[in-house]
Amino acid sequence: MKIAISGANGFIARNLIEKLEISGHQIVPIGRNKLYSIEELSVILSGTEVVINLAGAPILQRWTEKSKNEIAKSRIIATQNIVKAINGLPENKKPQIFITASAIGIYSTNTITHSESSTSFANDFIGEVVKNWENASLNLSPKVRRVVFRIGLVLGKDAQTIQKLLPVFKMGIGGKIGSGEQPFPFVHISDLVNAIFWAIQNEKARGIYNLSAPENIDNKTFTCVLAKSLKRPAVFTVPAFGLKLLYGEAASLLLQSPQVTPQRLLDEGFVFHFPEIKSCLAEITS
Repeated sequence: MKIAISGANGFIARNLIEKLEISGHQIVPIGRNKLYSIEELSVILSGTEVVINLAGAPILQRWTEKSKNEIAKSRIIATQNIVKAINGLPENKKPQIFITASAIGIYSTNTITHSESSTSFANDFIGEVVKNWENASLNLSPKVRRVVFRIGLVLGKDAQTIQKLLPVFKMGIGGKIGSGEQPFPFVHISDLVNAIFWAIQNEKARGIYNLSAPENIDNKTFTCVLAKSLKRPAVFTVPAFGLKLLYGEAASLLLQSPQVTPQRLLDEGFVFHFPEIKSCLAEITS
């Protein structure tokens, strides 16, 4: 299949492209600068069978007006433009499938466990960005199958989160973040890639799917399991005030999170290879 991918240099896309190419698919990367030209997008997307939208500026950074604008624009405007380009193609040149990333940040951080049917949404900056990000593809041609993955924290050997944490934990100075009681919805990169493959191959897959592991844990549990897998102690705490000094408003990403369940994926037969944190971190630290 001929598959176009935006955000092709990112962590998720790199792992996805590797598996797609091994499987014999032709990859068409969509350059970042092309995302803001519908005319150029039309040329790139014409004749592709699948479009996978993974573009988006990093969210965990200190939020300024400039960075907030880039976080929103790189998701919302880019998605709108891709959809406009697809809709404008002749029927015989349109892709059959459009798969787009979204985020669990759309959900409120109350005590609810959110399935895809939840309508308890966050009303903060990230919540609004994610809602508008998803809405940007609502006008997609009904002839194109649309799949939206609300993705949790992605873990893998080359994930930025893991690369930052491992040296600290290996020195025995790792620890929980804040109270450690905030939910920690994670997904192994292999399961994420497999879910995208599943969505491409499964003609009945459409609409919104939560993409996080079935096991619900908190940050304290993640910390303990990571430390145990490395045979190191983890007695320290990263104080909330320190994160707020470093990241400002964006510290909320580390200090609070929704609890979610991948209900639709489970109901529709998708099998997670790393359904719980112990096996996930065992693979990563092996």
